[in-house]
Order: sequence, then C-alpha cells, then structure tokens
Amino acid sequence: MPTKQATARARKDKREGKSASTQAGEFVREEIHHIRQGKHGARSAKQAVAIGLSEARRAGVDIPDKSSKKRSTAKKSGSTAKKSTRKRPAAKKASKKTSARRSRATTKALKRESTASASKSALSRQARTAASKRSSASRSAAAKKAARTKGPAERKAAAKKAAAHRSAASRSASAKKAARTRAMRARSR
Repeated sequence: MPTKQATARARKDKREGKSASTQAGEFVREEIHHIRQGKHGARSAKQAVAIGLSEARRAGVDIPDKSSKKRSTAKKSGSTAKKSTRKRPAAKKASKKTSARRSRATTKALKRESTASASKSALSRQARTAASKRSSASRSAAAKKAARTKGPAERKAAAKKAAAHRSAASRSASAKKAARTRAMRARSR
C-alpha cells in the first residue's frame, strides 16, 4: 500500500502539470525506501521499479502498462488493422481485489529476497541500461527539457554535482582545454 505522503506528493506533481512518469516516480522512490528499510526485498532493481509503478497505477496515476505500449508500437497486419477500426465498447477492466492468500504469498516471497537491489550501484546500473535502450535524440531532448524547466538555483546545483562527479581524466582534459582557451585569448589581445 502506498503511504499518504507518496500519494500527496504525486497529486501535487499532477497539479503542477508534471508528467505521469514524474508522478509515478514518487511511488518508485517510496518502494526503494521500503526495500532499504528492510520491509521486504526484491530480486533486482528492475523488480523494485516495477512494484513502484504497479502501486502508482493502483493509486490512479495514468501510466500505460508495458503490454499496451508494445501493441501500439508494433506494426499492424491487415486483419489487426480491420479489427481496430471496428467499434468496440470502451469497457474498463474491472480490477479484482487480490485475495488474502495471494497477497500473503507475494509478501512472503519478497521478504526472502535481498535488499541489495535498492543499493546505489544497483539503481545506477538499472538507470544506465534503461537509458541505453533509448535513442540518443530522446535522451538529448530530455536533458534539454530538464535544463529548461529547472530554475537557476537548481541548475547551479546540478552543475556543481556534475563537476564533482567528473572523472580525473576528463578533469585534466577540461583543464588543458581551459589553458588553451586562455592562451588564445591572451594572444588575440
């Protein structure tokens, strides 16, 4: 069950006009926190994220499930195209309440799993693999949008963080480039 705080944060995000994935992020964040606390574990970081997304869907965040995403991106064959043009009643799938036995079994299984799936390195690995599946243009567009929507204070904090986490090799390369630029400017004066 999602906590009231997570639901409230997600509602606030919705009011501010933030995307569904940002709203769902609140539930994923909470799930990671639960795993780190030791309430239960997860087999992988991917599973931890999936549990959070499931909670978000149950709380009413409008994020599509993976199966509907695959259907929309797959090429439609002739018979499928005909079927989709036919009018079908838009009946929402009635969600059944999970039985107590199944709920207990799920919780018991998760408690047997490790909490290492919510470690910084595991989440970092998961983020990298998820990002590598996206196109370079998509990642670039997301970064540009983030830079646009951040305020000056947040932008400054992000720049400081990036500078602190840069590798020694890239730092020395940056220092050499800065020295070259200074030398060129001095010559032009």
